[in-house]
Amino acid sequence: MNGRARDSWARPWTHLRIDRRSPRYCRVTFDHPPNNAVTATTAAELAELVDLIEQDTDLNVVVFDSANPDFYLAHYDTEHDREWTAAGPAGMHTWLDLLVRLSRAATVSVASIRGRTRGAGSEFVLACDMRFASRENTVIGQFEVGSGAVPGGGPMTRLSRLVGRGRALEILLVADDFDGPRAQQYGYVNRLIADDQLDDEVDAIASRVARFEHDAIARAKSCVDR
Repeated sequence: MNGRARDSWARPWTHLRIDRRSPRYCRVTFDHPPNNAVTATTAAELAELVDLIEQDTDLNVVVFDSANPDFYLAHYDTEHDREWTAAGPAGMHTWLDLLVRLSRAATVSVASIRGRTRGAGSEFVLACDMRFASRENTVIGQFEVGSGAVPGGGPMTRLSRLVGRGRALEILLVADDFDGPRAQQYGYVNRLIADDQLDDEVDAIASRVARFEHDAIARAKSCVDR
């Protein structure tokens, strides 16, 4: 990674903390008190981060975690932040655009989930390639239909591929929260890990992926997506 690229990753961030542990492994921590609500700033910073991920041919894996043990990533803050409806490079709403690009990136994205992960938070982890969650401290769901809205970040397609049509409809239409064991049972997350082991185990997974050839990872992801 050249000096200019390092400067781009190291610039000041408002809602994110970036820990570039090696040229091939980066850890991104959501840090937007009090509950990691998604705002225009969050979306803009994540969109910029996805730009960097797409351009970085050294980077094999990026892990997303949270500084707040009670909230991984909350829903959109539509009451206090209504100014985030601009379109992204693909012509879609910024949030949907960055999620699509993250899911298609050659780099492996891993959600390390601890705390509440609802609405937009659920949409984000569904766009990641893998989801590992705290056994004792995970609450995840798509509540929007229960409040008279339709989820806007693409969870309908991603959930149906992960859990099947019937369970996807249950998650979306019953609009209730899932704890960790039920999320694992349904296939909403890859697997549960004891809370006190989550960080170390996800780090071990990411460190292993970081050692592999970038091109092999990219081609394997592309074949699975096709």
